[in-house]
Formats: sequence, structure tokens, C-alpha cells
Amino acid sequence: MENGHAAPTRVLVLDDEPSIRLLCRVVFDLEGFEVVEAGSLAEARRALADAKLDVVVVDLNLRGERSDEFIAECHAHEPRIPVILVTGSVELGGDGAPTADAVLGKPFEMEELVALVREFAGATP
Repeated sequence: MENGHAAPTRVLVLDDEPSIRLLCRVVFDLEGFEVVEAGSLAEARRALADAKLDVVVVDLNLRGERSDEFIAECHAHEPRIPVILVTGSVELGGDGAPTADAVLGKPFEMEELVALVREFAGATP
């Protein structure tokens, strides 16, 4: 609690597309969430280490990188952090598939993403 009010839900948005990060920031700000943006795995790893995160939204395919390992790092760092994977890839499933708490296929409706963040934020202590 800060100043008698609950701290806002802090959401990490990892996506290599600046327009997607901006859209998420605007929508999440309107919903009262605090947004931490990352455009690369390196930025996301810094945010994971530096910020108390409540929910992580991560794109599977980043420019030249995949976020599979980062999803595992999130759960290793703090097992309670829910991870929402957004992807246009059909390569999910099988051995070595990312173990996100939810998966949204691209394109998705922002209302779907907001509802998932809200649901997971309510489940965090």
C-alpha cells in the first residue's frame, strides 16, 4: 500500500513492435495499471530484476529472438508472476513449448488482454 491506497498493478509488456507497446501502455494506463515496457529480451530481463511485477505480457517472436527462455526465467524469478503469451505463431505445443499461464493468438482484441491481466492481477497477493 502506498499512501493508504493499494499500489497499481504493474504489467511488463515485452514486444519488439513500438506500436503494440504504445497501444498496451495507453489502454493499460486507462485501466489504472502501471506499465513497464521492454522492446528486447535484455530490457525485459532488467525490468524483471529491477521492478516488482504483477503480470507479464510477452510476445513469442521478437526480432531474431524467441521469448521461451524468458518465460521460464519469469517463473524461476518469482513463481507467482502470471505470464500471458501473445503470438501469431502456430508453432506452439510439444516438447519445449513455452509454459505461459495464458496464450492469446494474434490478432487479438485488447479487451481480451485487459480481461486476462485483470483476472491474473486479482489472483496475485
